[in-house]
Amino acid sequence: MEIRHLELLRELSARGSLAAVARATHRTPAALSQQLRTAERDLGVKLVEPVSRGIRLTSAGQLLADGAGDILHRLAALRAQLDATTGEPRGTVAVQALPSAGAALLPDLVQRFSETAITVELSDFLSMDRFADFARDADVVVGHRTVPQQDDASDLITTVLAREPLDMALPSDHPLAAEEHLHPRQLVDLPWIGVPTGYPFDAVPAAVEQATGRAVHRAVRLRDNHLVEALVARGAGVGVLPRFSSRIGPGVTLRPLRGVPAERTIIALSRPERHARQAVRTVLAELERIGRRLTPPR
Repeated sequence: MEIRHLELLRELSARGSLAAVARATHRTPAALSQQLRTAERDLGVKLVEPVSRGIRLTSAGQLLADGAGDILHRLAALRAQLDATTGEPRGTVAVQALPSAGAALLPDLVQRFSETAITVELSDFLSMDRFADFARDADVVVGHRTVPQQDDASDLITTVLAREPLDMALPSDHPLAAEEHLHPRQLVDLPWIGVPTGYPFDAVPAAVEQATGRAVHRAVRLRDNHLVEALVARGAGVGVLPRFSSRIGPGVTLRPLRGVPAERTIIALSRPERHARQAVRTVLAELERIGRRLTPPR
C-alpha cells in the first residue's frame, strides 16, 4: 500500500471528482485514473466505480480514504521528529490568506523567514464562503470570524492568531467623527456600506439592530474593504473596518463602537497531518507572536 495512493483516495473523497483532484494537484485526470488502476491492482480490490457523471469510491475505497488522515498525520509526526534531530526547521510552508486578515500579519512573517531554511509561499482568496476548504491545498489558511467558538471545521486544527477591534468608519467631516466613541443609537438611522449577508462583519450592524430594535439601512453590500473605505470617504454612508489592518486614507475617520460586540478573531486552519510538520508549527508560532502584538489587552 503506497502513501500516494492513500493521498489520492483522500483527495477524491474530499473533492468528489477526478477533475477536481486534477485541478488541485496540477495533474491530468488520465494520470490519476492510471494511478487508481495501479492501486487497485496492488491491493486486489475495486476502489472506484462508475456513476452517471464520473466515478465514486467503493466501500473499500472509502474505508481507505477515511483511514488515510490518521496514517498521513502519523507520517508527518515522524517527519517532524526526524527534522528535530537535524536542528533547524526547513521546507516550504504554503500560506493562503484573506487579504484583510493577512494584511497585519504576513509582511512581518515573510521578513522573519526571509533568510532561514523555511520558505513561505503566499497566496490569497477573496471570499470567506467555505474558506476551510482551502486547507486542502495549503498548509496554513488565515481567515477571520466574529462569532465566538464558531465551528470552522471539525477535522481541522484551529489556531487563534489575534483579536482585532472592528471600528466604525465615518466621513471625516461627519459630526460623529468628533466623538471619542460611538453607540448604536447614534448609528442606526444612518446609511451603511454593508457586506454580504453571512459575512463576519455583518454581525456589527446586526448587533446594532438588536440593541436598538430598529432596522439598519444597508445602502449597498460590498466585499472589498478598500471600496467600503472609498465610499465612506465620499459620504455615501458609514461602514465597518478593522482597526489595525486598515490603511486609512484621507477623508475617513475610525471610531470605536461601544455597547455591542465589535471584534473579529483572526484564525489559522490546518489539516492535522500538515500541522504535524515542524516547519508549519514554526510558522504558526510566529503568526501567533505577531498577532499578540495586535491584540489589545482585555
